[in-house]
Amino acid sequence: MSHKNIALFVAHIGCPNMCSFCNQHIISGKQETATAADVHDAVRTALNSGCRDGQLAFFGGSFTAIERSYMTELLAAAKEHVDAGEISGIRISTRPDAIDKEVLILLKEYGVEAIELGAQSMDDEVLKLNRRGHTSEDIKEASRLIKSFGFELGLQMMTGLYGDTDEGAIKTAEEIIKLEPETVRIYPTVVLFGTELHNLYNQGVYRPQTLDEAVTLCAELLKMFEEAQIKVIRLGLHSGGNVEEGYIAGAYHPAFRELVEGRIYYEKALKELSRFEGGLSHTYKIRVNPKEISKMRGQKRQNIVKLKDNNYICNVISDESLKKYELEIEEDKA
Repeated sequence: MSHKNIALFVAHIGCPNMCSFCNQHIISGKQETATAADVHDAVRTALNSGCRDGQLAFFGGSFTAIERSYMTELLAAAKEHVDAGEISGIRISTRPDAIDKEVLILLKEYGVEAIELGAQSMDDEVLKLNRRGHTSEDIKEASRLIKSFGFELGLQMMTGLYGDTDEGAIKTAEEIIKLEPETVRIYPTVVLFGTELHNLYNQGVYRPQTLDEAVTLCAELLKMFEEAQIKVIRLGLHSGGNVEEGYIAGAYHPAFRELVEGRIYYEKALKELSRFEGGLSHTYKIRVNPKEISKMRGQKRQNIVKLKDNNYICNVISDESLKKYELEIEEDKA
């Protein structure tokens, strides 16, 4: 299952309403929408850069809700490259209420492999407050249909939405797990310029999550999905486009996933270290997989600093026998 996406953005034209948090032009950095020529250009650029097994991904504007002839024009252009063996397949993102049997049959004909749904929340009141225009039942029904047709199902959720709570986000994750998607994306809500959330924020009605609050919650969510063997392929709004320019408030960080995974390692290490009797006169070796050393240390070594603040002086050691998120700690006798 490859997630080397060659991403093309279909702007807001497919959406029947404007969600409270949405400004696709800022997120994508584009004012104009994709064309068939853009499809060919994107694939050629990817091939020239050495990417030969990526999926062509249509993101942004509720792909199955756009005008049908335009949708098939884009799909036909992408299918040329699938048939030529230049890309591995086609991936789309759409709304739960823009899925039915007719459109799924059409997507199959053009070789679409994966469909991601912008679920955002499984709480109907939160969906209504944020002007999503669909219900949790729409998410469940669309997910069932997608899986019954043999597509790979991806679900996207958000934290910190207007009217939501951490407990509500946990419940959303639990409901998403029941739907058994192959992949999940988690996006902490960011207040972008010109959105309804921007207005609510200015009025003092909406308080966005802080970065630390979002990291803490998303660490719990990531563990839930990992335990359910559901791959989280995105954590945090992607950098690029005009996100930094349009950012007003909320939990945005260009290396958000690194912060979340670092938090998981920090909490695991702190729990294990609490079993030792030591102090500043003692040092400890924390063994992790070589690929996980930077996560255990934390961004700018913040985990090591925080552990020292808790009276644990630690060195991180490579151990290839350990798997992701596994660690072993021993007192350093040297």
